[in-house]
Amino acid sequence: MTHPYSAHFPGAHLADDVLVYKPELVNIYGCVIGSGTTVGPFVEIQKDVVIGCRCKISSHTFICSGVVIEDEVFIGHGVIFTNDRYPAAVMPDGRLKGGGDWECIPTRIGRRASIGSGVVILPGVVVGEGAMVGAGSVVTRDIPPKAVVCGNPALIRSDIERKQS
Repeated sequence: MTHPYSAHFPGAHLADDVLVYKPELVNIYGCVIGSGTTVGPFVEIQKDVVIGCRCKISSHTFICSGVVIEDEVFIGHGVIFTNDRYPAAVMPDGRLKGGGDWECIPTRIGRRASIGSGVVILPGVVVGEGAMVGAGSVVTRDIPPKAVVCGNPALIRSDIERKQS
């Protein structure tokens, strides 16, 4: 069966029950999105991204190539993922950089993690299972499972077990 949004999203593989709000306002291509996931308006999901099942991707979020988001992850509004440690427009000789002139650094978001609105995630980071990243944080290094982090750079403030007791 062909997904109802197939015409909007070339090369993307969406499970049959993925819900994309305002598909005409979303840019999705060359990625995989799992069952039960929702995608808000004004989102871009690039090629070579894998998003698990039952995730929520809020509006105005940018998910670049090389990102893996495991099942049941919440991504807040305006979250920005990055994948290039040394971004530049041109090579040392002044030639415009092309697709083969940089290294895509992968990022992984663990199952049931929660990423607050306005977070920036630098390349190569692993956010552990069940971790929570506070709104507006800049994630520069790996976050352990169930840690609560916030700030710039994001630092561990607590853990989920303590928050729930």
